[in-house]
Amino acid sequence: MRTVFWVGFWTFLADQASKWVVVHWLGLSRRLEIDVFPPFLNLRMAWNQGINFGLFGDGSDVMRWVLMAVALVISGAVIWWVHHEKAGLWARIAAGLLVGGALGNVVDRLLYGAVADFLNMSCCGIRNPYSFNVADIAVFAGAIGLVLFTGGQDGGKKSAKHGDKKTT
Repeated sequence: MRTVFWVGFWTFLADQASKWVVVHWLGLSRRLEIDVFPPFLNLRMAWNQGINFGLFGDGSDVMRWVLMAVALVISGAVIWWVHHEKAGLWARIAAGLLVGGALGNVVDRLLYGAVADFLNMSCCGIRNPYSFNVADIAVFAGAIGLVLFTGGQDGGKKSAKHGDKKTT
């Protein structure tokens, strides 16, 4: 479980540090746009009150608290699951990414009332109107990692353990 803790800790710290630098130090909350390497990488300020792409972002205080509670419950469930699954190293890393990212967005909702999104990437003549942040990347990567690196790792030991015999 140390791996989950440390990956989650560093993910959370990277997310919060990047938000502080971009939103406050670079003043993106006032400037709203900073071109870094257009069109591939730009900073575009977006306050997301919902989940992905602003879904469920009705701006109500109740929804804000519901989304924080959901993130905390999911984080707790992932930690419990990975611990009881006796997950391998990659699954523990994935869990840490997911939990660290989720907690980073919870802190945003507590501090700002919304999640600070600022990364914007476009390519090939298609303008992406959405922004995201380090926590979003971590949650996405962690969820994919959990799908890829958990379950089915017993190598058939469960059936042998329960006395199942092959019949011919």
